[in-house]
Amino acid sequence: MVHGTHNALPDKRNENIKIYVNGELFPRNEAKISVFDSGYLVGDGIWEALRLHDGVLVHLKEHLDRLWQGAATVGMDLKMTKAELVEKIWMVLKANEMHDNVHCRFMVTRGIKKTPSQDPRLTISGPNLVIIAEHKAASPKSKENGVTLFTSTIRRGSPAYLDPRLNCHSKLHEVMALVQAIEAGCDEALMLDIHGFVSTCNATNFFMIKNGEVWTSTGQYCMNGITRGTIIKICKEKSVPVFEKNFSLFDLYGADEAFVTGTFGGLTPVTKIDGRVIGPGKYGELSRQLSKWYEEDILKEVAAVKAGQAPY
Repeated sequence: MVHGTHNALPDKRNENIKIYVNGELFPRNEAKISVFDSGYLVGDGIWEALRLHDGVLVHLKEHLDRLWQGAATVGMDLKMTKAELVEKIWMVLKANEMHDNVHCRFMVTRGIKKTPSQDPRLTISGPNLVIIAEHKAASPKSKENGVTLFTSTIRRGSPAYLDPRLNCHSKLHEVMALVQAIEAGCDEALMLDIHGFVSTCNATNFFMIKNGEVWTSTGQYCMNGITRGTIIKICKEKSVPVFEKNFSLFDLYGADEAFVTGTFGGLTPVTKIDGRVIGPGKYGELSRQLSKWYEEDILKEVAAVKAGQAPY
């Protein structure tokens, strides 16, 4: 069985979900897109994923802002407003009768090419939009047991050639890093930046704890995750010392605790890195407390949205 931060409890309802493709809903096994799609041909696309919790799309504004920032970065006209996209997302959720414990991913590519090519001028359609919503509850066992990491030889790149903050379809370097980790017998990959400092994991953001302080990378060479930002905000609110700084494996191997963050799993403890046990080798006390505060923060947002005190 696959183990990692995206390990979900099995749910048979996902066999019959409806998937959105350019304005239409299709059964799961009939949802298709052209082989001339820009995303398939050259990875020319951007995406976001968020959680539906008790009828509320958590951190929706932040995810929409990041999608529009990504579109501006790659020069893509999304041909829709944020409100229109939200309407389409709710169309999918309602069609699937979804209310809670749902993971929703929406992907936009530049469109259909008339021939295989990188050139955006050869695009002959508007952007392609696919929305996949699944019943996905994180596995409590995986979250409690934590994950093991392996430091990949593949680095997170420089903003000079592909800004690591861009949530695009071009994820091959992260996949390659994960392949190394799996072949080393670990769950996920830890990635360093171009200077050799700890940056991020292949699909999550990384944090370490030392002497009651929470450390994470500068944010220059990693996806600036929404959950990452929420944990930083919570630390500041709760007067927990938190630092976005450069640190190396030298610092990390002596950490008291470590954890990773992501939209799907929230906060997941890290028990071992490169064969070295981190701290107690289990869910640490401060990590567990931060996870509890994070869950409480989500409940506050849900209540605020329902009370009309927050957008969407």
